[in-house]
Amino acid sequence: MRRFARAALLCLGCGVCWLLYGLGQLALSLEQEPGGGRERQARDPAAPGARRQGGGGWAAAGSTGRGEAGAGRYKNLSVSFWNSYWMLPSDVCGMNCFWEAAFRYNYMKTHPSEKMHLAVVACGERLEETVTMLRSAIIFSIKPLQFHIFAEDQLHKSFKDILDDFPYEGRVNYTLYPITFPTESAAEWKKLFKPCASQRLFLPLILKNVDSLLYVDTDILFLRPVDDIWSFLGKFNSTQIAAMAPEHEEPRIGWYNRFARHPYYGVTGINSGVMLMNMTRIRRKYFKNDMTPVRLQWGEILMPLLKKYKLNITWGDQDLLNIMFFHNPESLYVFPCQWNYRPDHCIYGSNCKEAEEEGIFILHGNRGVYHDDKQPTFRAVYEAIKNYSFGDDLVHSLLQPLELELQKTMHTYCGRVYKMFIKQLTKSIRHLYARRSKGR
Repeated sequence: MRRFARAALLCLGCGVCWLLYGLGQLALSLEQEPGGGRERQARDPAAPGARRQGGGGWAAAGSTGRGEAGAGRYKNLSVSFWNSYWMLPSDVCGMNCFWEAAFRYNYMKTHPSEKMHLAVVACGERLEETVTMLRSAIIFSIKPLQFHIFAEDQLHKSFKDILDDFPYEGRVNYTLYPITFPTESAAEWKKLFKPCASQRLFLPLILKNVDSLLYVDTDILFLRPVDDIWSFLGKFNSTQIAAMAPEHEEPRIGWYNRFARHPYYGVTGINSGVMLMNMTRIRRKYFKNDMTPVRLQWGEILMPLLKKYKLNITWGDQDLLNIMFFHNPESLYVFPCQWNYRPDHCIYGSNCKEAEEEGIFILHGNRGVYHDDKQPTFRAVYEAIKNYSFGDDLVHSLLQPLELELQKTMHTYCGRVYKMFIKQLTKSIRHLYARRSKGR
């Protein structure tokens, strides 16, 4: 009888273990793209004998320093902000990892990271523009910010001198990194489109300990808290790994649908100037592609894509992202145009209806509009935020002077809808003062 009881208890224990294992595998399948055959076992590109992106190693473009990026030692291991062991790939920690996939998906839905990570790449004459972007992020944001600034060596001291004077110690931190590309193709990647712009493609491999990240171009201005776009991470379904806005709202003036010589996402393509990334999922995913029937991971697909399409792409890394999400559309979350509002949305007439209704949330001054007189509406917003002094009254020192300047731009198409440029800004200032009055 005692033997029978032991055997029954053993069977029950085995059954529970197999049930938990099955649930773990089911949850893991939600993280990966289903179907299409068995996925290859994850590999550590830094392990002996493993093939590295670009054929070998990494190089700091124009820099001999290591910085915190750890050039040349990227292991591509997903590390969670809450338990590094649970985030190791299955071939490293084996069956014990089945817990991670089951818990992480629901955890991220209800417990977003307390610190928001924001990355930017600055090369050439982009120091002032980048600092102005960082200022706009700081003004309204609620949760702490961690800036990851990738810049040429000669800009590091200037960044440090400026950022160390920011008054929000403890709530804002930053790390400076050198520009780093795979060694054998560093020159090719650096000159793709604008200097250093393609650095963003390698962020999931460089910032291997960062779970989620908001990448923005230097010419971005936040008109509401970063917290609000960060919250989109909680809206991702089980297959989505990144979020971007459409390149155009109106196909008749769209660039991709009229001129592109390569695949692109959706009807008018996507713009990568504001890109929200679940980097853990990016590092894990195996991507469908048009180069091989075998699905490739992020670090494996970049160089083959560049080799195949480099003679057909105009906008560099943004085109490569369009190609990737053309083949993997289920992996992209698309947010509305007011989260990436550009001159194209008003210079031919207003064509971002969401901004007309709710105002502009994130302003993207591409085409160099912050620094010439072609679009004075955009320049007025940039100058107002650049010249604002932390601690001054936002209504009298920022909002009111800006509205007076915007009224002078009504001779342009963008100026005719200038109220869109301050509608959300007004709300953000009001909400900020409401939080302060409550001691938050």
